[in-house]
Amino acid sequence: MTVETRGFQTEAKQLLHLMIHSLYSNREIFLRELISNASDAADKLRFEALADASLYEGDSDLRIRIDLDPEAGTITLHDNGIGMSKDEVIENLGTIAKSGTSQFMQGLSGDQKKDAQLIGQFGVGFYSAFIVADKVVVETRRAGLATDQAVRWTCQGEAEYTVEDIEKAERGTSITLFLKDDALEFSAQIRVLTIVKKYSDHIGVPVALRKPAGDSDEKTEGQEYIYETINDASALWTRPRNELKDEEYQEFYKHLTHDFVTPLSWSHNRVEGKLDYTSLLYVPGHAPFDLYNREVSRGLKLYIQRTFIMDDASQFLPSYLRFIRGVLDSNDLPLNVSREILQHSPAVDSIRTALVKRSLDMLEKMAKESPDDYSTFWKEFGTVLKEGPAEDFANRERIAGLFRFATTKTEGSDATASLADYVSRMKEGQEKIYYLVAENLTSARNSAYLEVFNKNDVEVLLLTERLDEWTISHIHEFEGKILQDVAKGELEDAILTESIDDTEEEKAAKEESASAIINKINSSLAGKIESVRETRRLTDSPACLVYAEHALSPQMRKMMEAAGQPVPADKPVLEINIKHPLVAQLGKEENDQRSTELVGLLYDQAVLSAGEQLENPALFVKRLNQLLFESAA
Repeated sequence: MTVETRGFQTEAKQLLHLMIHSLYSNREIFLRELISNASDAADKLRFEALADASLYEGDSDLRIRIDLDPEAGTITLHDNGIGMSKDEVIENLGTIAKSGTSQFMQGLSGDQKKDAQLIGQFGVGFYSAFIVADKVVVETRRAGLATDQAVRWTCQGEAEYTVEDIEKAERGTSITLFLKDDALEFSAQIRVLTIVKKYSDHIGVPVALRKPAGDSDEKTEGQEYIYETINDASALWTRPRNELKDEEYQEFYKHLTHDFVTPLSWSHNRVEGKLDYTSLLYVPGHAPFDLYNREVSRGLKLYIQRTFIMDDASQFLPSYLRFIRGVLDSNDLPLNVSREILQHSPAVDSIRTALVKRSLDMLEKMAKESPDDYSTFWKEFGTVLKEGPAEDFANRERIAGLFRFATTKTEGSDATASLADYVSRMKEGQEKIYYLVAENLTSARNSAYLEVFNKNDVEVLLLTERLDEWTISHIHEFEGKILQDVAKGELEDAILTESIDDTEEEKAAKEESASAIINKINSSLAGKIESVRETRRLTDSPACLVYAEHALSPQMRKMMEAAGQPVPADKPVLEINIKHPLVAQLGKEENDQRSTELVGLLYDQAVLSAGEQLENPALFVKRLNQLLFESAA
C-alpha cells in the first residue's frame, strides 16, 4: 500500500499553526463545524442521486454518527454522504482557504475573538479540529466508486500530511480526532450531547451518539453499542415561527454559512396559494472578504420538497442583494430543473419579486427599529446596496430610502442621514434635494460650491464614495423632489436668491462693470471654457467651474480615464463672484499682460476648487507669489 507524503503551501502552514494555537476563542465550535460539513455532504448526495439513484448503494437513510472513546482519547464522526475521491481530498484538505489565504493572513489582528470571526469568511472550518486534536485522520470514499478506491488522509498539524489508498465498505467520510491532553473533555458523552443540542439541534440529518446497550455507561469486554439520535433532525425552516427561539435562528445561520458572527436580522416566511414555498432570509453581521468579486458564486440554498438542489441559487435575488443568505424551499419547481430553466421560469420570477420585497422590508424594519444594527449593516454592505437603483428600476426609490449620507448638517465621518431625514429638514419653499460629489469628506465640507448653501442654511448631501455619482444618476428624484448636483447647471431655487435693493442706475452700472470683466475673461480663456457668467453659488471665493447638468463631473471623468474609457470633451462654464476683491481688481486692471495673468490665476483657482489637476502648477505658483508680493508692497 503506497503512502504519499505531501506538504502544505507556505501560507497554509502559517494558518495551520494559528489554528493549533487556539485561534478560536470557543473550542467547542469544532464539533459544530464538522457536523455542518457532514450535513452538507448528505445534501450533496441527495442532489446527485436525483440523476443517479445508484449512488445510494442500497442505503438511502442518511445519517451522522459520533463515536466516543475516552480511554483512547478520540472522537470520531461518520457520515454516509457524498464522500470524496482522492483528487478531492488533496484539493479540499491539502489546500487551506485556497481562494483567499493571503487575504485571511493579512486580516488577522492578534485579537483572538476578532480573528475567530474571520474563520467563517474564509471557509477553513474543518481545520478547527486541530484546536482540540494533535492528530486528525480522515477516511473517505466517494459514492459510486469501488470499495478499494477509498483514501485515508492523516495530519498531525505540522507542515505535511499523508494520503494513502485504502478499502472502505461504506461510502462517505469518517473523521477521527486524537484529542490533546487538555481537550479530553470532548470524549465525554454529556459534553458532546450538550454541544450538539446547543449548536446542531436544527440539522436536517439525524445526529446519533454511540452509547453502550443497556443501562450501564461503563465499557466492558464484548460490549454492544447502540446509536441514539440526539438532535431534533427536522429542517428548521419547516417548523412554525412561534416554536423557534432567536438562539435557534442564530445557530442555524452559523450552520448554514459557517459564519461566526451573529446575523443582524432574519425573516422567516411560509407562502401558500398560487405558489407554495418557504423562505428564511438573513442579513449577515459582516461582509465576506470576496463580497466585491462578482465571479464568486453566491445566493440562497435551494431545496425542492426538502431535497437539496443547489448551494448558490442566485436567480432568486438580484446582484445588489448578494449579501443576503438563507434557504428557499419550494414545492412548485420541478426536480429535474436546470439552472437555465430556473432563470426563465415564471414561478422563479414571481418568487424573486417576493423575496426582493421581503429583503427590503427586512432592511427597512431594521433601519426603523434597530438603528445601531442598521448602522453596522450600512458600513458593511452599503456600497453593494448602492448598485440597486441601476439594477432594479421598479424599487429604486425604496432602495434609495435605505441609503445613508453624510451632510452639511451631520457631524463626524459616519453616513447617518437618510433621504427621508433630508426631506423632513428641507426649508420652506425648497424645491430640490442638493448634493455635492467630492474626493473625500474634508474637501467636501470645505468646498466653495457650498458657500451659498451654508449662507442660506440649506442642507447638502456630501457624496464621497467612487460609486456615489453613478448611483445617484439612477435615482433622479425622491418623494417628488428632484436631486441636483450643486456643481452643475444653474441654481434656480428661490431660497438661494438674495434680494437686492439697488436703484436702476446702480443695477446698470454693475451690469456694465460685470460685462467688461466677463469680456476680458472670455477673450483670455477662449477654447478652455464654454462661457463666463456671474455666480449665484459663491459668497467668499472668486470663481468656480460649473459643468452642464448632464455632463460628467471631474471625479467621474477620472474614473473613466483610469478605466481606459473615452471621455467626452465637455467644456465648463466659469462662474465669477463680482464682489470678490480679485475679480474687482481684474475689472480695474488696464494692462493687458497683467489682466491675462489675473484671469489665469482666477481660472486655476477654480480648477483646484473643482478637484481637478492644473496643467501648469509652476505657473500658478509664480502668479500667486507675484500677486502676494504686489499686495504686500
